[in-house]
Order: sequence, then structure tokens, then C-alpha cells
Amino acid sequence: MKRATRESYGATLVELGKEREDIVVLEADLSKATKSEMFDKAFPERFVNVGIAEQNMVGMAAGLASTGKVPFATTFAVFAAGRAFEVIRNSVCYPKANVKIAATHAGITVGPDGGSHQAIEDMALMCSLPNMVVLSPADDIEACKCVKAAAEIDGPVYLRFGRIALDDIYTDEYDFQIGKGNELMAGDDVAIISTGIMVHKSLKAAKELKEEGINVRVINMATIKPIDEEIIIKAAKETKGIVTVEEHSIIGGLGDRVSAVVCENAPTVVKKIGVKDVFGESGSPDALLEKHGLTVENIKETVKNIVR
Repeated sequence: MKRATRESYGATLVELGKEREDIVVLEADLSKATKSEMFDKAFPERFVNVGIAEQNMVGMAAGLASTGKVPFATTFAVFAAGRAFEVIRNSVCYPKANVKIAATHAGITVGPDGGSHQAIEDMALMCSLPNMVVLSPADDIEACKCVKAAAEIDGPVYLRFGRIALDDIYTDEYDFQIGKGNELMAGDDVAIISTGIMVHKSLKAAKELKEEGINVRVINMATIKPIDEEIIIKAAKETKGIVTVEEHSIIGGLGDRVSAVVCENAPTVVKKIGVKDVFGESGSPDALLEKHGLTVENIKETVKNIVR
């Protein structure tokens, strides 16, 4: 099924709401876009639209968590990670409050909304905070499992969702675990470590490279923090190099986190594909991905350069 991970989020909230009365949802006046409106329709007594007041929303979520509720504070990623950062730092992460920050419309595929609304630094900000878990699912099934896993653990979680619809990579049998990467394709020439929507393009690139005689290992890293060091070190030791691919700035995101693990444990070549220290701009998702090199062709060429 082709579904945007923001829709997966909304649908899973309703599932959780039926199972657990402690689940509550807060929204900053974007429920139609973030899909939290699904929960509002099912459980209006457990839904609060705080208006355009993201900082207040996170503070309210921290208060609700202190009473035993499990709040999901929902808004666009640029507002969740950016505007509310100080409140997340001091009211959520510092006391390790059981708050889930659900951030939709992440990355440049927000498209026409433009650079002001395209969160390309959100994972870097959230990874910088002690006690924060950062999740970036690749498809509908993984997104649903991420939301359920976030609800189960005690402590802050940042969930990163996208706007555009994606094909399924996984089946319902997929065993998602926080802190564990997932090898999707085997290979010992080069390893691609990818996250979010870029997992699809990474898989396509690897399949095309295989036809050219290059065997690429593809790893989906849905947990950005705590990152799976074991799978990274194994890839570094068993291949000629690593390519990281993310719809995020190359500063402070997946690429930097992988590089840190490699530098300390198994030095090898790491090439980062992502947004190169610039803001986004208004345009179609495909045009923006092309402009920033987030394409199958660029992934293939980067892999070939390592092989050469």
C-alpha cells in the first residue's frame, strides 16, 4: 500500500487510543495536515488543539506526562524541533518526561511550502539532547511500528514523518526494534546506510548496481539515536566504504552519526549524501530531490567512486 508516514501516524494513534486510555494527543492547529485529526474524530475528549503555540503545547505535554498520561505533541517538524526546542530541552528531556514529539512534513519534500517550512536540521537538534530517542521510519508499516514502540517506552521520543506517499518496503511480520538497524540487501563491495524516504531510492540504486556487478549492502537506519553501532562497524569492516543517504542536512544527521561510529571503531571511507549546508526552496518534491542530489543516479555514482 502506498501511504505517507504522516497518515500512518494518524491511523496508529487511533489504534492506540482504542487500546489505551492514557494516550492523549496535542496539536498546534495543523491536525488536517499532520493527520492527528483522525484521533480527534475518534476521541475528542482526549485531543487538545492548542492553536499556533508550539512551545505551550510541549509544556502542556510535559505536564500531562507528569500525571501518568502518554502525550503525543504534534506539529510540522520545523516548528516541533525548532520553535519548541528550549521547552523540549528543559521540560521534556531534562526531567526525562514521557512525551512523544510527532513531527510531520520533514525534509525538502514538503515542496511548495518552501525553505521556511522544510526541516533539514531537526534530527541534528533532537540528537543533541540527552535522553531523546530519534526515529525516522521508511514506510507505512515501519511508521506504524515506530509509533507503537514510542508509546511503549518510558521517556522522550522524536518521531519524524514525511508528507509524500511511499510504497511499502516491509510486511506486517517486520520486527522493528528501537536502536536496531535492518539489513535489506546483502553485499560486500559498498554499504549504503539510509533513513526515511531515501531508503527507497537506496534500494533502487543497489538493485541497478547489482546488474552492473557491484554488490551493495543496504541498511535501513530507522533509529538515528541510539544508533546501531554494531551493524555500522560490521559494514565498515566488511566493505570498501559506506555511503549515507538522508533527506536532511549532512551536518548533524545520519551521516555524521555514522561517521562518528566509524572513526572511533573501524575507520573507512564514508561519503554523505544529503542537503549540503543550504536552505531548501519552493518547488516540487522531485525537482528539489534532483537539485540536492538525492537521486538514484547520484547514489550509484557515489558508490562507484568508492569501488574505483
